Amino acid sequence: MSPRPIYLDNHATTRVDRQVVQAMLPWFTERFGNAASVNHAYGWEAAAAVEVAREQIARLVNASAKSLVFTSGATEANNLAIKGALRMSPPGSHVIANAAEHRAVLDPIRRLERQGYQVTIVPCDRFGQVDPQRIADALRSNTMLVSVMLANNEVGTINPVAEICRLCRQRGVLLHCDAAQAIGKLPVDVHELGVDLLSVSAHKLYGPKGVGVLYVRHEGRPRVKLEPQIDGGGHEGHLRSGTLPVPLVVGFGVACELAGQLLSTEPVETSRLRDELWRGLSERLERITLNGHPTSRLPGNLNVSIAGVDGEALMMGLKSIAVSSGAACSSTDPEPSHVLLAMGVSEPLAKASLRFGLGRFNTSEDVAVAIAEVSEVVTKLREACGLRPSHSAR
Repeated sequence: MSPRPIYLDNHATTRVDRQVVQAMLPWFTERFGNAASVNHAYGWEAAAAVEVAREQIARLVNASAKSLVFTSGATEANNLAIKGALRMSPPGSHVIANAAEHRAVLDPIRRLERQGYQVTIVPCDRFGQVDPQRIADALRSNTMLVSVMLANNEVGTINPVAEICRLCRQRGVLLHCDAAQAIGKLPVDVHELGVDLLSVSAHKLYGPKGVGVLYVRHEGRPRVKLEPQIDGGGHEGHLRSGTLPVPLVVGFGVACELAGQLLSTEPVETSRLRDELWRGLSERLERITLNGHPTSRLPGNLNVSIAGVDGEALMMGLKSIAVSSGAACSSTDPEPSHVLLAMGVSEPLAKASLRFGLGRFNTSEDVAVAIAEVSEVVTKLREACGLRPSHSAR
């Protein structure tokens, strides 16, 4: 059996930290109560554990615990925020997003558009960043919501969310922020950002899959009113009905606690590994381009386009590392990344792109393997096409 590849795809998901797993285990077995069971000790201890986790998550984003609504993940949180806010607004209300948002934001907005709501998708710049002035110019008298991600999931670019929030606040417009990629990698403070709604997911910061939260601002104006997307029992302040997955919630809380403890050191290390990887690839390969903002980016993100190779052949040739491609693969025809296309990257280069996500458990040895394998595969593919380097590797 061949060895498993080195995992360098930590933007897709992360390995659950062992401390998180240990904290979760009792809640699957001896402490298996339903947090909504109010008549006995099993339910009471489950409910207490949920509130401890809610406090742990709240501390990481500097929010009040009562402002957090548990969901199944950031996708559901995005849907609750966007659909929930618009459906509490007058028919035909206006919503703004940017072209580099995650599909979990763009698809709900497109569905609302088909239902009669007005939509503006503002372009991003060549780094995948949103210009606050473009948002300001798109605001209308009937704009009810703007959605801007804090950090891009593909190219790692960080958006000026606080500045955009100030513009929206001046006009009485709500701002939703998808912070799924930023949480645990950057300091995230809902009050400093000024956001009204913020989505996060546990599995992006070494917690379990299947649980996330939506922060809903409680204080100040304009008041945040959401229409629930799931009915049946009135859980989570009547905003998200359903039995809470207590083990996952507990794990989410511990993952946030660990992330907070490591926030001063872990991003420094992942930045070092990212820079080491970029330096090695750019020294060994010609015609390799960095995608995303050169400095205002996630610490562990490296997204590159490599000219002169077929993207599918490149991915098939990588056996020792697990990374993401610049194409959203389907069973029939892989499509180039909508984010890269929105940034002005050509379709061939978008398809011949790699996204590296470096994380907590990666090492310099992992980076060395990645540099060697990508360089070797690219060189062989180019030689097969009759392309040879114009200079030797430095």
